[in-house]
Amino acid sequence: MSVTNQLVSTMEDLKVFETFDAMGLKESVARGINSYGFDTPSKIQRIAIKPMMDGCDIIAQSQSGTGKTGTFAIGSIHHIDPTNPNVQVLVLSPTRELAQQTEKVARGIGQYMETSATTKGLKCASFCGGTPVHVDQKAIRQGVQFVAGTPGRIYDLITRKDGPMRLDHLKYLILDEADQLLEELFAEQIRAILATGKFLESTHLAMFSATMPEEVLELAARFLKKDHVTILVPPEDVRLKGINQYYVDCEKDEWKFDVLADLYKHMSVNQAIIFANKIPTVEKLTKRMLDAGYTLECIHGDMETSERKKRLQDFRDGTSRILIATDVLARGVDVQQVSLVINYEMPNSRENYFHRIGRSGRYGRKGVSINLIGSADEMTLQKDIEKSYCLTIPSLPENLAGVDM
Repeated sequence: MSVTNQLVSTMEDLKVFETFDAMGLKESVARGINSYGFDTPSKIQRIAIKPMMDGCDIIAQSQSGTGKTGTFAIGSIHHIDPTNPNVQVLVLSPTRELAQQTEKVARGIGQYMETSATTKGLKCASFCGGTPVHVDQKAIRQGVQFVAGTPGRIYDLITRKDGPMRLDHLKYLILDEADQLLEELFAEQIRAILATGKFLESTHLAMFSATMPEEVLELAARFLKKDHVTILVPPEDVRLKGINQYYVDCEKDEWKFDVLADLYKHMSVNQAIIFANKIPTVEKLTKRMLDAGYTLECIHGDMETSERKKRLQDFRDGTSRILIATDVLARGVDVQQVSLVINYEMPNSRENYFHRIGRSGRYGRKGVSINLIGSADEMTLQKDIEKSYCLTIPSLPENLAGVDM
């Protein structure tokens, strides 16, 4: 990767491709796209896949639920030599769930690629903390071409002396949810990975996220190649137009549960995610709702990896209709049946607000988000969101029959 101090924008010069066929995809990749269920490219896919296929560095902003993962998976897989067993695409993700979902998408898209005269299927893996390192090292020795992982585990794997993950065949390094990767928790790890000196000059860098704060743009200016492609959307376009946003003034935090119970008496909801900021709040709310007879699951970062995965799959399968979660689920996890997101507590940042509500209304479907406001601080955050993104979040109407989900 080369270093540049020039950040350029070429979005207005990009060609728009209305179909996947028009992009000139490899036949095996086109078959995988079709089998995976991508019929027509989404807005971001129409403009961002082709520059990656052409070998450009890219920084791209796209709303949640619009096909961002498919964009960078298709664009990078185009460059993979299926007969080469080494790592050729590396995706850094902020959460295990997002890394595993990326692996799933890549595996589906690459399922028809011929890795030998007798075998098909792109070799994909997700490497994350919480599993023994030797398991990941074994997968690397056996051959893996597309890797998605969390920053800590990836840094460990590429810097180990006992069988490190080689990057001398890497075609694309991708930062998914770049804004969260550059928050305090991951920032040092990301910069350490980029500074390892393990990357080839020919390795391309792609950065994707629903929001692009200054930290992301600064990193882009430093590491993206001079002729890179920039796709940024105006602030007013980040507001997730397919999602109807409302709030309820609960006056006090302790009244929120009664408001929540009342909502469920009067609303017909397929599946919903309820977000809280802290694990004790998630656990307390889960107990109260279970005691009240609701069928639900909860998920948070302190759970064992296997338990989190099982509960999330149960929710995807429809075994439970309500999922109570911390922000571990706010980014990138795709559950298409979700029509309602409730912020039981407002998140700590504007960016996380949009990542949360983006869990509803996936891929053009309509969705609803409801903020339960219980303090002046929460109302201040909501007003800040309205001002920054040129929108108005109305009070939830008393007649819920008019709320379109």
